[in-house]
Amino acid sequence: MTFTLKGPVLEGTLVRLEPLDHRHAADLAVAGEEDRGTYGFTTVPRTGEVAAYIDTQLARAAAGRLAPYAQVSLATGRAVGTTAYWEPRSWLTDDALDAIEVGFTWLARSEQGTGVNAEAKLLLFRHAFEVWGVSRVDLKTDARNQRSRAAIERTGARFEGVLRNWSRSWAPGEEGRLRDSAIYSITAAEWPGCRERLEDRVRSAAARSAAARSAEVRSAEVRSV
Repeated sequence: MTFTLKGPVLEGTLVRLEPLDHRHAADLAVAGEEDRGTYGFTTVPRTGEVAAYIDTQLARAAAGRLAPYAQVSLATGRAVGTTAYWEPRSWLTDDALDAIEVGFTWLARSEQGTGVNAEAKLLLFRHAFEVWGVSRVDLKTDARNQRSRAAIERTGARFEGVLRNWSRSWAPGEEGRLRDSAIYSITAAEWPGCRERLEDRVRSAAARSAAARSAEVRSAEVRSV
């Protein structure tokens, strides 16, 4: 039996990762049109590009190379970005997964820094290590993308180096060019410490979110008096 890459629904306290589908298109069109100033090195579809973007991801999924997700905010029920498992590798036996990449991640500007990204990574990493039993999860980004590199480092992933002309550039205006990629990883031995760090971040973010909602309710009650 050969391992088949298929990502299940993964749900936390802030975000639910649902297999990407055209039903998410309307929400993603709205999310992608928020402040786009943080997307300099990342492909984030514009309103008229969302359907084709989803088709491309589903074609990669059909080829067994990708398990794409919509990131759905549990606070609003709306899709606010995407992420994916990518490039599964089975080196020792065909029926077990040894390593996988997490990538194709973007979030609406309003969801950045809310804990959604941290919990999405927690859910993806936990499933990879604790259900699939991988020995390694890796992440890569454009070596110039300092914002993305900082976010990856906050997950606890370890920097391994920069591979020159390693992968396709997703930066606007660089179609058909290669980029230098900064490579990060988490190994199975490192996962327990990484999991603890991510769980702490998610708890803190959830507490902040609950406090903010409580303050909004109290403010609304005051206004209604």
